[in-house]
Amino acid sequence: MFYKQSLLLASLLLPLASSAQLDLVTPFKNCRANGSITLYDTNRQQWIFSDSADAQKVTLPASTFKVINLLIALQTKVIHDENEVVKWVGKVDTTLYGYRPEIYRDMTVKEAFEMSAGWVFIELAKRIGRERYRHFLTKCRYGNGRLGEIGTDFWNFGTFGISPINQISFLRDVHTNKAPFSKRNLAILKRVMVTERGEGYTLRSKTGWTRYGGNDTGWWVGYVEAKGNTYFFATRLIKSLQVSNPNFGECRKVITRTILHELKAL
Repeated sequence: MFYKQSLLLASLLLPLASSAQLDLVTPFKNCRANGSITLYDTNRQQWIFSDSADAQKVTLPASTFKVINLLIALQTKVIHDENEVVKWVGKVDTTLYGYRPEIYRDMTVKEAFEMSAGWVFIELAKRIGRERYRHFLTKCRYGNGRLGEIGTDFWNFGTFGISPINQISFLRDVHTNKAPFSKRNLAILKRVMVTERGEGYTLRSKTGWTRYGGNDTGWWVGYVEAKGNTYFFATRLIKSLQVSNPNFGECRKVITRTILHELKAL
């Protein structure tokens, strides 16, 4: 249902997209990466696509889901704020999630967001419950609505999916406080999302990476407030698990930063 809405949105806005002044190809070639970047320039009310078809394709959001997950946890009062501590569960499936000893400890939700400690948000998800997720995801028009995955973290495994256009549409609602959450909770999220502050700009973002269906799917989504404008971005890379690219994770940011520099957003 939500995917069809994203397709309609794209069909309405594709004529506004213009990438003639940007090199949206070379950064992907330099990284030997397949994928796309989707951007929205607020002042120009303009979408920019490196691949308009890919911008409409849904895939698992992976840890970019922590953006809406944090909001839902706050709104449902599963947590009070970002400083709440979640007790270490004792063990995780390192086959599924990799071996990351630096996150195997009690952590605040803020730390878990910044370090992408999936186990913390899995624990929050157990408290939230699938029906409350369904309610908020529907209300936010976030994703394709497919929550049939048996495991807790349906954002990493299964048929739930979101497109880059949908990612940006939700972030725009967050930025303008139009998302259906309290202003307090939106303010908390915005604090936690701050990745970098520089001269004249603030960058808020979240990465995501999942290995499912034979592929690595890597995201970097967020927005930059700079020089009286706000630029939203959703970069997604996809490669076969059989293909080696040690720079895959870093390329999400390298590609995005290169293009944001071209836009003079950074």
